[in-house]
Amino acid sequence: QIQLVESGGGLVQAGGSLRLSCARSGRTFSGDIMGWFRQAPGKERDFVASITWSGGLITYADSVKGRFTISRDKAKNMVYVQMNNLKPEDTAVYYCAAKLLWDTEYRYWGQGTQVAVSS
Repeated sequence: QIQLVESGGGLVQAGGSLRLSCARSGRTFSGDIMGWFRQAPGKERDFVASITWSGGLITYADSVKGRFTISRDKAKNMVYVQMNNLKPEDTAVYYCAAKLLWDTEYRYWGQGTQVAVSS
């Protein structure tokens, strides 16, 4: 059973930075994919970034390229997203998700952490 717990959200001014953390429990495989998604009020949940557990493949949404950096620490079973130069439009609940090697979609989700960016 995979469990994901996010932390690190908060209120920050535009131009500021935050680092979100996701603690993962359960077995891991190199082919697993860990992702960050976000959902703003009244909008659908959107993809932010993903990384393979091996670290070999990283993908970003166009809206965060150059500002966000996803990483993982295999020894600690942690996934992070460093968010720099935050904008008010980055305000959302951020979710960590896991897609295991044999899954066709993200099957495991955390409870979410709120990020609010003031102008």
